[in-house]
Amino acid sequence: MANKNNTPVCGLCGKKKKLIKTDCCNNWICDDEDKYVIFSYAKNSCSRNHRRFTLCGSHNTEGHSGKWQSCKKCFDSFKHELEMYIWYGTNEYNFTVLENPPAYKPTYCAKCGNIIVLSEGGYSNLCGVYRCENCPITEKERKDIISQYKGGIKHKQLN
Repeated sequence: MANKNNTPVCGLCGKKKKLIKTDCCNNWICDDEDKYVIFSYAKNSCSRNHRRFTLCGSHNTEGHSGKWQSCKKCFDSFKHELEMYIWYGTNEYNFTVLENPPAYKPTYCAKCGNIIVLSEGGYSNLCGVYRCENCPITEKERKDIISQYKGGIKHKQLN
């Protein structure tokens, strides 16, 4: 992306200094991964956000061929959590968003039934059993979930 003077600008935030081209889609982006503090989970790096939180970045990192928008390998990598596939393809860290994303069913807490927004975090997942941050899994429940998983039993809510 460039401004009216044909000066490159970051396609995500609009800054003009310390830019690089992305490996995945050849767009101008801030060369700012050095600002990220490990394990901070901060979203302050345009370059890191695009590389780590988009289908475009994932597609390139995984070495897939063709376009990410039609990549079966990308879709298959996320189909167990379709909500995240859609988020990775449509969030603010993309230069191009996924057109016509598929519909998905929301994820619910197996204990209280509240909707969990996977892209926002604040949940746990054990053997496909999702719990919101307000419903921690007890040791007894953990053992039951693992036992049911190993036995091939589809888990039901533990209310």
